[in-house]
Amino acid sequence: MRRPLLTCLLGPLLRQTHLTPIAQACKIPSIEHPICRHSFTTATSLLFSYGKMSNIASENDTAAEQMSNPETETKILAEACPAPTDEKLLKLSAEEFRVYNSMATHMDAFHNHFRSTWNMLYSACTNNKRPSSMSLKQFVNAGIQFCNHLSTHHAIEEQHIFPMLATRMPEFKQGKNAAELLRQHKEIHAGLDGFEEYLKKCRDGETELDLRTLKAKMDTWGHVLWKHLDQEVKTLGAENMRKYWSLNEMRRMPL
Repeated sequence: MRRPLLTCLLGPLLRQTHLTPIAQACKIPSIEHPICRHSFTTATSLLFSYGKMSNIASENDTAAEQMSNPETETKILAEACPAPTDEKLLKLSAEEFRVYNSMATHMDAFHNHFRSTWNMLYSACTNNKRPSSMSLKQFVNAGIQFCNHLSTHHAIEEQHIFPMLATRMPEFKQGKNAAELLRQHKEIHAGLDGFEEYLKKCRDGETELDLRTLKAKMDTWGHVLWKHLDQEVKTLGAENMRKYWSLNEMRRMPL
């Protein structure tokens, strides 16, 4: 059974695969070994792992010969990387919807963990009282761990998932004129970094935890975080993904 790419950050190292000429022409990036600054474990056991990424382009024994012929190159590229279509699409069967929606389903599971932890932290700030089941140390560490997990999640997306999707989907374009989802990452970290710095000072005894101060730091980026968590899942949903990928390609997706 094919293993998913994202289930455990510190899982087995990724093995590079050789792309067919079609995949090379589409510039579908190979996956490098990730470099992440934080450890990644979650209380809900939502873990990331790296498995071997299957080649999205179909294997074709004569692809190399065809690509060497300039007269057939344009046709092959068009077949391998079709442009999105605005034509009305047929209704998906239940199985087809499951396949096309698989990336959204997995991503939403990760996002639900972030939503749950955020709600716990923010509720404590709003009520000016941390959960009765958590000590001060546990509460602060939960906040720091939340920051580590979110930073790692974004690093994996930007290094491995988004570049592959961006070969056909403008919603994941990176670079100078990055797509909205990428810009949201930057906006999130503009507030996340200060939030994490404050919690670390509380952990190290440099300052005393004040829940009203913590809430103020969360308010600066909470709106963009929640928008991003919902929008990213919607973008990976079946009705959007079917515009760019075939069923077989979706079955090979690394998430």
